[in-house]
Amino acid sequence: MNALLIFGLLIALMLTGMPVSISLGLTVLTYLFTMTQVPIEAVALKLFTGIENFGIMAIPFFILAGTLLTKGGVARRMIHFATTMVGHMYGGLALAGIIACALFAAISGSSVATVAAIGSIIMPEMVRRGFPKRFSAGVITTSGALGILVPPSVVMVLFAVSTNTSVGKLFAAGILPGFVLAFALGFTTWWIARKRKLPRLPRATWGERWQAFRDAAWGLALIAIVIGGIYSGVFTPTEAAACAAVYSFFIVVFIYKDLKFTQVPRALLDAAAMSAMLLYIITNAVLFSFLMTNENIPQGMADWIMAQGLGQVGFLVVVNVLLLVAGNVMEPSSIVLIMAPILLPVAVRLGVDPVHFGVLMMVNMEVGLCHPPVGLNLYVASGITGMGITELTVAVLPWLLTMIAFLVLVTYWPALSLWLPNLLHL
Repeated sequence: MNALLIFGLLIALMLTGMPVSISLGLTVLTYLFTMTQVPIEAVALKLFTGIENFGIMAIPFFILAGTLLTKGGVARRMIHFATTMVGHMYGGLALAGIIACALFAAISGSSVATVAAIGSIIMPEMVRRGFPKRFSAGVITTSGALGILVPPSVVMVLFAVSTNTSVGKLFAAGILPGFVLAFALGFTTWWIARKRKLPRLPRATWGERWQAFRDAAWGLALIAIVIGGIYSGVFTPTEAAACAAVYSFFIVVFIYKDLKFTQVPRALLDAAAMSAMLLYIITNAVLFSFLMTNENIPQGMADWIMAQGLGQVGFLVVVNVLLLVAGNVMEPSSIVLIMAPILLPVAVRLGVDPVHFGVLMMVNMEVGLCHPPVGLNLYVASGITGMGITELTVAVLPWLLTMIAFLVLVTYWPALSLWLPNLLHL
């Protein structure tokens, strides 16, 4: 009954058009001060201790790194490098876009930034070279979602913070699934391009490939610095985020010189605005999690699900459906911060590994970014291409179905997520 009251109030506030973060905060405060005897001092203490987390510091640093790289010319150089490698294949420019999205996601940690940076360059170029507009939009819109799964993912950090799961384990767990999903999206692209006989570029020489690699090397090195630094023990994920921000500033201002000093304050303000929004959501989500725990709702849900005899397989089906439905009305960070603390205790009771569960949630968030009405990637792609959301929804369908098939694979094959963390003894 308590759970119905809380979620009913939350949904009612969201239906008024109120932002999710404010809806969360008002739900918690209204319920606590009218239905419970929890002292206000306890609420304030929980709020302070909940956000006093060293891992949260990684979020603004990764956002700053992504902002700097998006405004610089790193994306253009990565696209050129990827094009020299696979441009001669069927749909080669589209395949290059997928590779560039995966590489840029691995240095920016943001899906939306990936679509904006890669899409704004490669989608107009694909149309100019004779690719159908829908095809080019569908490829990049879905491939940009790799930013949630491929480390360093900001949404992964949010999951780790909200569930006390190791960020390092989650990052390691996302590498292999990210590679497999990129390959699956690439295969779908190649198959459609071959069937429709879409354009192929001339095969690049090895000299051209080497030159393109040299141009992109400074950006590509950031992947090695962040991922290699974390797993070699040189620094923590939070320290890696700070290094990524400093390194990004260095290469876009001093090496590539794509960003002038006069443009840096604007980039800092953009990153600060995005960070403030996420941190405000985190603050209210901490309060919501406190309310859930205080009312024993996760424990009650676990007991009820165990009593229904769903088992692990049935529970994971329910979780996937619930998260896909939530993706229709909320963006990924809000879903993770609200649902992860509630669902994870139940998953653990049923024998699901927390790291595997985290990867499963990330893939669900990827799917949510690519379907309406709240799919952020659709809106970014719409702004770049001028296409309507309905037309884009049709355009992404082949790749969206590929992602859903991949979600089933990730859900019921835990080894795909856990092999690398276990190999690294994390």
